[in-house]
Amino acid sequence: MKRRDVLSLLAVTGALMSLPEIGDPSPGSGAAASLAETGSELNTSLWRAFSQSESKQAVYPLVRQQLGRLAKGLGESQSSSSRQRLCLLVGDLYQLAGEIFFDANKYAEAAHCYALAANACREAEAFDMWACALTRHAFVELYGSRFSVATSILSAAARVAERGDSQLSTRHWVAAVQAEAYAGLGDFDATNRALDTAEKVHGLSGQPHNGGWLRFDGSRLTEERGTCYLALGRPDLAEVALRKALTQPLSLRRRGAVLAELAALNTECRDLDAAGHYVQAALELADQTGSGYVGRKLEAVKMRLVPLLSDGRALALHQQISALESVA
Repeated sequence: MKRRDVLSLLAVTGALMSLPEIGDPSPGSGAAASLAETGSELNTSLWRAFSQSESKQAVYPLVRQQLGRLAKGLGESQSSSSRQRLCLLVGDLYQLAGEIFFDANKYAEAAHCYALAANACREAEAFDMWACALTRHAFVELYGSRFSVATSILSAAARVAERGDSQLSTRHWVAAVQAEAYAGLGDFDATNRALDTAEKVHGLSGQPHNGGWLRFDGSRLTEERGTCYLALGRPDLAEVALRKALTQPLSLRRRGAVLAELAALNTECRDLDAAGHYVQAALELADQTGSGYVGRKLEAVKMRLVPLLSDGRALALHQQISALESVA
């Protein structure tokens, strides 16, 4: 996952994607034709591998190979319809690449991937996928505490999603992420309205997501409510939601994040013994998964511990979290 390699591939792909139809298309041969036949299936398998892998970075070499093939295909003579299919594949896979970088705390690389994905999806007129790329880009702003910027990006995502498939959960996912942005701005009412909109995903029939670039099915809303209420300074509401989340089936990565949120909540309430219990459990899962996502949640705990460092328990927890970061 070398930065120079990533930026070079992004530049090449972006330049090739901007080219009009090249030369005299010869359908049925070359990388473009092969990708049109097998690209979607391979992309789907890579998303599945990402979802099932404890270490998200382990999937990157395969993703990188496929991104190289896509760039090669874009450089070939092809028809407009073939180019549109390739842009669709690019928009799909660069979102996955962005997810891998985001999980590794490589935010700049993730943002570049999401931006290229959004452009590719716009070229392909794939509105739901385009909205998802914008929503993922907004996460980079959320984790940088640039909540107003995130809100602007999410407003654009919501407008794009309105042009998509009403039977998909795209609009509801955008609303769920908007709730986090509003919570960061301290707007309790807007947060609740967005969460209520997101909850309407449970009223959709059929299969509202595809398990790849769109995975939102509402199953995370309980923990997301907890995250929002914690940010809003409502530990009472946050604790109810987070404890309920722990009773649900969670991946190791998500469980680690919920445990870290509970550690932050108990730190805020000055219950350092309970905070220590949750920190230890979250640290174990962070070490097991190598996930930067859990590490970011623990970083928030560390910041809340700073005013309490005169207490030896707080100092010990602060040092343990710092040790995890130094290893990462």
